[in-house]
Amino acid sequence: MKHTLQITSLLILFFLLAQVIGLFVIQSYYKEETLPLSLERPVLEEDTSYWYLLVAIGIGTVLALVLAKFKAMKLWRVWFFISVVLTLTIAFAAFMPDELAFGLAFIFGALKIFRPNPIIHNATELFIYAGLAGLFVPLLGLKSIVILLLVISLYDVIAVWKTRHMVSMAKFQTKSKIFAGLHLKYSKGREAILGGGDIGFPLMFAGVVLKLGWYHALFVVGFTTLALALLFFYSQKGKFYPAMPFLTIGCFAGFLLSLI
Repeated sequence: MKHTLQITSLLILFFLLAQVIGLFVIQSYYKEETLPLSLERPVLEEDTSYWYLLVAIGIGTVLALVLAKFKAMKLWRVWFFISVVLTLTIAFAAFMPDELAFGLAFIFGALKIFRPNPIIHNATELFIYAGLAGLFVPLLGLKSIVILLLVISLYDVIAVWKTRHMVSMAKFQTKSKIFAGLHLKYSKGREAILGGGDIGFPLMFAGVVLKLGWYHALFVVGFTTLALALLFFYSQKGKFYPAMPFLTIGCFAGFLLSLI
């Protein structure tokens, strides 16, 4: 096991909470198509919308790598702050009026970026990916999310085990004290992380499946959580692993078994 049982269990629990919170947010935006603060989604076809997301992810990744290469900490903080406030606003607005959602998102976003501490960081991570999913999932059909997961899984393998630029980016983020994902520090300076994409993409798949009903979506969440747990329990200290291939298998297995 790469980390202690306590830390591993916390990461798994936080992942599960993020998935469940995300499903409630997604369901809210299925019922109410409008986004808070007059934000608008692009008009896309469900079967081809994965192209839009892949391009957006590609551009975002390149920008993040450039900022990491030149150690542009201030620009990274500003960009991250705007993203956090936007996604938290969308997530919070599923449960409260838009103005209050924005106010809370601004406060928690400012604390997260400019006065970071482990509680605020990880608590906000539970809602950030719910906001992203609330924004994008209504644009996706089953075909698009399947293709998206397969491409992202392949990219994750290459980025972690071949080019290793994902490892470099993770180290840059932790050094800047602004990490996109769960981040837990424990004894002797050790730390455990789970990247934001490893939370967000399985949630997006579960959100698309939610169109068929909660039964199917919860099956997906259960199997992705199991896949993550197995990865953590069998991983080794000092090694980095691409989580998305394992989580994608969990997504597909959970969905297929829910249909039986």
